[in-house]
Amino acid sequence: MHFTGPATFGRVPRLDQVGTADIAVVGVPFDAGVSYRPGARFGANAVREASRQLRPYNPALDVYPFHYAQVADAGDITANPHNIDEAVESIEAGADALLSTGAQLMTLGGDHTIALPLLRSVARRHGPVALLHFDAHLDTWDSHFGAQYTHGTPFRRAVEEGLLDTSALSHVGTRGSLYCKEDLDEDTKLGFGIVTAADVMRRGVDEVVEQLKERIGTRPLYISVDIDVLDPAHAPGTGTPEAGGLTSRELLEIVRGLTDCYVVSADLVEVAPAYDHAEITSVAASHTAYELITLMSRQIAFFRWVEENKPS
Repeated sequence: MHFTGPATFGRVPRLDQVGTADIAVVGVPFDAGVSYRPGARFGANAVREASRQLRPYNPALDVYPFHYAQVADAGDITANPHNIDEAVESIEAGADALLSTGAQLMTLGGDHTIALPLLRSVARRHGPVALLHFDAHLDTWDSHFGAQYTHGTPFRRAVEEGLLDTSALSHVGTRGSLYCKEDLDEDTKLGFGIVTAADVMRRGVDEVVEQLKERIGTRPLYISVDIDVLDPAHAPGTGTPEAGGLTSRELLEIVRGLTDCYVVSADLVEVAPAYDHAEITSVAASHTAYELITLMSRQIAFFRWVEENKPS
């Protein structure tokens, strides 16, 4: 029964039950980098609980994501809630350990600070990666109250550290007020293109997907989803809500449109269940993570098929 037993993501086995995994679902219960409402440290387990009803077959992409690849729940990476610098180091080490097994990561946050150490680990394996960033906010501040590592700064640090391919960076779903116009100017200098929430509404999902795919090309792609990319009607349980966001249907359809992209890992962050109602936010988040896992599972199965059918 879906509502009984341990709540691993999608009821997949624990990593210690299967030994190795193609895709490791891992939580990072950390929210010391937030600038407004805390609570995302409880997000990973809320998403796991909301994922109980996810089923083995994804009809939208005609994929059995948990069958095409070994997906396992790797539990949580422990991160010091009192020391951001130390937390960033431990998250990076935890990601390194999982990636060293050959797994790809589907990370459940936690606040968006965690994207930086995850990108360090992914870039160590793949080199600078393309980034597709779903968020209401840019997250490219230089600092916040003098702090270099917060949920508003990970992608500025990632560009500075050479973790990202600056010819293939995109924000999707941005909206809302800013501290100053220079925030946009600085973001452009870092190499980001922006598809606002209003762009998605006016131009439609299909056109937006084609634009994103053209920018990404065949590069290794990291996808980072802040659940506040969704309108508060679809995701009230988040730390920095902004009116006028994407619908959950638009987000899922954009992700499904990325089937030709080489997705190497992904994260989903900023679910704060204390502000949620009827699991609205965590259900949307669990379905988004399921679609991201489907993309990775599909490509893993394809690469495996190619390898097995090489001419001898």
